[in-house]
Amino acid sequence: MSEEQLDEKYPNRPHNHSTTLPFRDLFLDLFNPLNENKRRRGGPALARRRGTHTQNVKETRKSIIEKFINRWRTEVGNDIFPLFRLIVPEKDRERPMYGLKEATIAKLLLKTLNLDKNGEDGYNLLHWKLPGVKSTSQMAGDFAGRCYETLAGREAAGRSSGPGNMTVEQVNDLLDRLSSKHKEEEQLPVFREFYINMNREELMWLIRIILRQMKVGATEKTLFEAWHKDAENLFNVSSSLRRVCWELVDPELRLDGNDTGIKIMQCFQPQLAQFQSHTVEKMVTNMQCTEEDPFFWIEEKLDGERMQLHMIYDETIPGDYRFNYWSRKAKDYTDLYGKGFEEEQSALTRHVRGAFNENVRSIILDGEMISWDMRDDRIVGFGHLKTHAKAHREDPNSLASRPLFRVFDCLFLNGEALTNYSLRDRRKALASAVNNVYRRLEIHEYNEVTTAAEVEPMLRKVVAEASEGLVMKNPRSAYRLNDRNNDWMKVKPEYMTEFGENLDCIVIGGYYGSGHRGGNLSSFLCGLAPPHALGSPNPELMWSFCKVGGGMTAQDYAEIRHMTDGKWNDWDKNNPPLEWIELGGWLDNLQYEMPDVWIKPSESIVLQIKAASVITGEKRYRTGCTLRFPRFVAIRKDKDWKQALNVESFWALKSRAEHEKKEKEFKVDDARKKRAKRSRKKELTVIGADEQVKTPYAGPETALFNGMSFYIITGAAKPINKTKAELEQLVKVNGGNIVATHTNSETICIAEGNPIRVASIKKAGTRNIFRPQWLLECIKQAKSDIGRPNVLLPFEPRHVLFSKEEDEDSFNGNTDDYGDSFARDVDIEELEKILADMPKFEDDDYDANEIMDELFDDDVLEGPGCMFRGLRMYVAGDDMVLEAAKRIVLFAGARLASSLEDEKITHVVVSGEESARESRIQTASRIRPPRVVTTEWVLRCLKEGTRLDEESV
Repeated sequence: MSEEQLDEKYPNRPHNHSTTLPFRDLFLDLFNPLNENKRRRGGPALARRRGTHTQNVKETRKSIIEKFINRWRTEVGNDIFPLFRLIVPEKDRERPMYGLKEATIAKLLLKTLNLDKNGEDGYNLLHWKLPGVKSTSQMAGDFAGRCYETLAGREAAGRSSGPGNMTVEQVNDLLDRLSSKHKEEEQLPVFREFYINMNREELMWLIRIILRQMKVGATEKTLFEAWHKDAENLFNVSSSLRRVCWELVDPELRLDGNDTGIKIMQCFQPQLAQFQSHTVEKMVTNMQCTEEDPFFWIEEKLDGERMQLHMIYDETIPGDYRFNYWSRKAKDYTDLYGKGFEEEQSALTRHVRGAFNENVRSIILDGEMISWDMRDDRIVGFGHLKTHAKAHREDPNSLASRPLFRVFDCLFLNGEALTNYSLRDRRKALASAVNNVYRRLEIHEYNEVTTAAEVEPMLRKVVAEASEGLVMKNPRSAYRLNDRNNDWMKVKPEYMTEFGENLDCIVIGGYYGSGHRGGNLSSFLCGLAPPHALGSPNPELMWSFCKVGGGMTAQDYAEIRHMTDGKWNDWDKNNPPLEWIELGGWLDNLQYEMPDVWIKPSESIVLQIKAASVITGEKRYRTGCTLRFPRFVAIRKDKDWKQALNVESFWALKSRAEHEKKEKEFKVDDARKKRAKRSRKKELTVIGADEQVKTPYAGPETALFNGMSFYIITGAAKPINKTKAELEQLVKVNGGNIVATHTNSETICIAEGNPIRVASIKKAGTRNIFRPQWLLECIKQAKSDIGRPNVLLPFEPRHVLFSKEEDEDSFNGNTDDYGDSFARDVDIEELEKILADMPKFEDDDYDANEIMDELFDDDVLEGPGCMFRGLRMYVAGDDMVLEAAKRIVLFAGARLASSLEDEKITHVVVSGEESARESRIQTASRIRPPRVVTTEWVLRCLKEGTRLDEESV
């Protein structure tokens, strides 16, 4: 935009009276002091030592920023836009994206310096996430820092190592040039010009500006507030850094209400959904339901890109309406999706003319842009959205995937902002203004519910369909720009083998690894703040809680190294830092799980951890409990030690998780009972009365029961399914006698169940009673032993309905410990039952994982050969790729399930989306369904040598 155009659009824009400050002053007087302040030690002891008038970290940060801004106003003028473009480059929407990532910048820098990419410096630069070839390389995980190392001693010819003389304005001009170039050969001259005019520290900060990763120890909120109290509000409704800088020149002049509301054709910062941190029941209480209005809403969370659509009547545009599309990060996608109904090269707008009612002259819609597969009629992952949109722009009649805008809010209608109206009223406005255009623009459906129980089946559906999750919304709430709050909350399902909660724990110690991790920290000791610690004389005191190392990639390790560099202290077992950390056994002067190094909580980082379960009664940790199979999920850069989990919160969370699990099990059991068929009422019959035998007795067949008397009290139920009369006939045809009483001590009593006659004999306790099964098995064995002498089978425990106390041991001695008979043959069906009934060793006191914990150290247990220990996996298929995956999971310590019906399965390994969808559908109804993962996840885990988070691939 030219100066004339800017003057026309912003007639009151400020102008500077002097040249902008040197670029070197930006990092010497602002960036570096802010970073030094961030690393400053704090705490009550230090405050007492320095005196009560010493500024704390927050006050010092504010002072540094205000001092620099005041200097700019005095020495340069009121146009601070050139400065803010370099301080918060990620908020500058005026300058196009550079299209430069770390790998491309590395190549440009190597060419500028004429360095071999295969040399030591070339390797370090191109592999910046990994530790350097030499131990002197300390900048792993920090690309700009690695560039700073590479530039050491390589200043441009003819210049000193001191800072250059480029001004802020000159740097901005050169960055504008760089953003207009798209090929390496065009970008290289611009890089060389920077190199000639800057020293290595200036270049390090320049690269951070290009990557939009500043890390200056201050958020944009703090920087905006130092400029003007309304700066953040104006940015939220406009997403324009230029407007913030040019319209808020006077710090004493405040905006009125009309200036802080959203406006048509001005991108705003949307409301976001809060992360799930409670049970569904707790989340429901946050919905602020009342007896008069007990409803809250549930929507499916979509896997797409958050998008806002602006439309306004404009006769200058073909089709009379002008459109704009912006993403959540204020990127303009109008060129892709279309600025008018009649624009031929548009992926969406030309297809949605019928979506808006005739009376709509201007509107702002909030929703999700997703990619929709028209062949399978289902959503496609977010990663394909841009590709499919571009392809559909070229071929609008294609039946392949295309963009679909799902609308869930209306924020502006016919000149009026609706953000202060309730969600329910905004939805009514949406329904009155917008019509569905099939698989182009559709109003996102929601379910109106009143209880947490109604959310459960929706979560089951989420698992079955591999959806992103659910969003719970308060229909009584207003729209809050650039805010996460409890009016919108994400709900995600729990999976098998997971505690059900992500735990945010502070790192307090580290352990050096061995082998390929030698010389580096390979696992970390995490702690919890003890009860009421923040109100104690030592608020940073932490209790040891668990060790975590599994799930971390090389990049994760590098980032942790970068974030904690220079903050570690060697652990002195003779003088442990009890002011900061208490280990297990500390009361007895013991130091269980003693780390190699330790770090102060205020200088540390927070890790998000998952675990299989909680182990209580654990003396090795100060908390008295720890996590079973903890593994890393993410670094919580948005949290510090004060916001990490404490002991009280953990126990409350554990109790809540256990209660929720029991509730789910109860609900599932209750539902099963309700689904069970009602049994028919049987007519009362007298045992043995009027029973007839189909084939009358025709004389003995064998002499098996010769000389023996039997008292048949009842018939045999299924699967034998014989009446009392039929059993009596079997006895007779095999030489036995039938009697009607048990008074003779030699008489053998046969019965099932517990009718009155049987109960009476049991009560007397003088006779043994055997099941009809013994009769049949004796006859069966005699037939298989034909030609041999008739021998009766000894009684086995399974044959005994009731026994006298003195006879129990004699019956038990006729089989092995698992019920396999010493005297007769067993068929396949019985053998399968014996094997199925055998006690499983992992269900007894023996625990293979505990034995491994005792035999091996953490480096072995966290290695590739143990990364899946404790898991039970089902590999869904037998093609070449899945067979390879099967071998990998076995190598990594997992157990294989033979069927998807196995309720103990923790993971299902699939090779394609169709197979994944089928597996999710089959397991969705389980209380805690298994994770469905791809063969790619298995291979990535093998490559990284650790079990990665299932959602990371």
